[in-house]
Amino acid sequence: VQLQASGGGLVQAGGSLRLSCAASGRTLSRYSMGWFRQAPGKEREFVAAVSWGGASIYYEDSEKGRFTISRDNAKNTVYLQMNSLKPEDTAVYYCAADSRTRLYSSSYYVRSEYDYWGQGTLVTVSS
Repeated sequence: VQLQASGGGLVQAGGSLRLSCAASGRTLSRYSMGWFRQAPGKEREFVAAVSWGGASIYYEDSEKGRFTISRDNAKNTVYLQMNSLKPEDTAVYYCAADSRTRLYSSSYYVRSEYDYWGQGTLVTVSS
């Protein structure tokens, strides 16, 4: 499966953005999906994940209440709605697909569990 992330840009602190991750090559319903981000000079870190049907959703603690992950399998697209953005949210955001349809509490946040990655979209939050 090929993944294409989009929707990044420059936004002021307190603003919102919605990222999209469009899949091609295979139907997205076969995969659990995650969003990760990588700030300059830092490791890539987990942001959010959703199981194939949307029944299981996980967030990194700092994003709870501000970010919402969702998916539309009919459109082969996963979304990340980001509200109340902070300068520390500035990063390249990547979507990723896990071939396992379920999410496991021990591994949903582990980068190596994801088999396919998109190219990333840059989010810059100004103070």
